[in-house]
Amino acid sequence: QVQLVESGGGLVQPGGSLRLSCAASGFTFSSYTMRWYRQAPGKERELVAGIGSGNDYINYADSVKGRFTISRDNAKYTVYLQMNDLKPEDTAIYYCNAHRSAFHISWWGQGTQVTVSS
Repeated sequence: QVQLVESGGGLVQPGGSLRLSCAASGFTFSSYTMRWYRQAPGKERELVAGIGSGNDYINYADSVKGRFTISRDNAKYTVYLQMNDLKPEDTAIYYCNAHRSAFHISWWGQGTQVTVSS
């Protein structure tokens, strides 16, 4: 049974911070690339950040560079997204994704809501 469970979302004021967590189970976590996506109302789902299976790469969308940090703890089967200096345009549902292209696998969590508003 594969599971990806996001947590840590909520309501925060502009300039504030949140840390999202994605707890994984049911697969060999350390073999998978982990990504965070988000989808705002009326917009397409977009890639926010990604981290390689062996920390071999980390990348970010231009809109979040310098503000967000993705990390993973393979021993805990968890990937994190530290979000600082949040802006109203960061408001979205944030989704955790596990990907292993060699096996044509891509798994998704159910999402966690982040709302940035004064």
